[in-house]
Amino acid sequence: MKPLIVLPTYNEAENIVEVLERIAEAVPAADVLVVDDGSPDGTADIAERWGAQNGGQVTLLRRGAKAGLGSAYRAGFAYGIAHGYDSLIEMDSDLQHDPAALPSLISAVEAGADLAIGSRYVPGGHIPDWPKHREWLSRGGNRYASVVLRLQVRDATAGFRCYLASTLSRIDLERITADGYGFQIEMAYNVARLGGRIVEVPITFNDRERGTSKMSSRIVIEALLLVTWWAIRDRILRRPMRARLD
Repeated sequence: MKPLIVLPTYNEAENIVEVLERIAEAVPAADVLVVDDGSPDGTADIAERWGAQNGGQVTLLRRGAKAGLGSAYRAGFAYGIAHGYDSLIEMDSDLQHDPAALPSLISAVEAGADLAIGSRYVPGGHIPDWPKHREWLSRGGNRYASVVLRLQVRDATAGFRCYLASTLSRIDLERITADGYGFQIEMAYNVARLGGRIVEVPITFNDRERGTSKMSSRIVIEALLLVTWWAIRDRILRRPMRARLD
């Protein structure tokens, strides 16, 4: 399987070299696409230099301004599908997602999953650094999405995952408009609606050591509102899903 790791960045100069080094150690055969939203701290240049010095398996997609996590992944997925990759992996560039877990995610897709999610909330998953109120909020949001959308996933907001490219290519990415947590839920929901098989692989989710988080309360509220709307649209209005046929 030919994997592509999509790595969105914005002001990750402190982390990008370590992330790339650990990815190369965990999955030497994988290519990396760094989608940089015009980081003023030079993240893109650092990643490009590292790639040139270490075998050229890093490609840069430079965007002019910060356009959101969902937009970065959509662009990365479109690139990966167009360039013939078999699996597409998304992960953070801030070391909260341990690259050592990449082989497990890729193996799950190789074994037949359409989507493998690095999950905090299945047996074996851990969040060692989170305060309890933050964990309860996250678990509650995931439980709400699971019940309302009838989505058999414990950690639908997780952003460490591997997609089978042929399944991903059936989703009309231009119609995926959510960002942050909402984007993750919407993508998992679309895979499930296509009849795709979703598996959850336990991971340890670590807190960011350097830099600042890009998440906000607005993104959390947006995700909950979107989940409610999708349930109304699909359960009450019964609007059909539009999948790509080409």
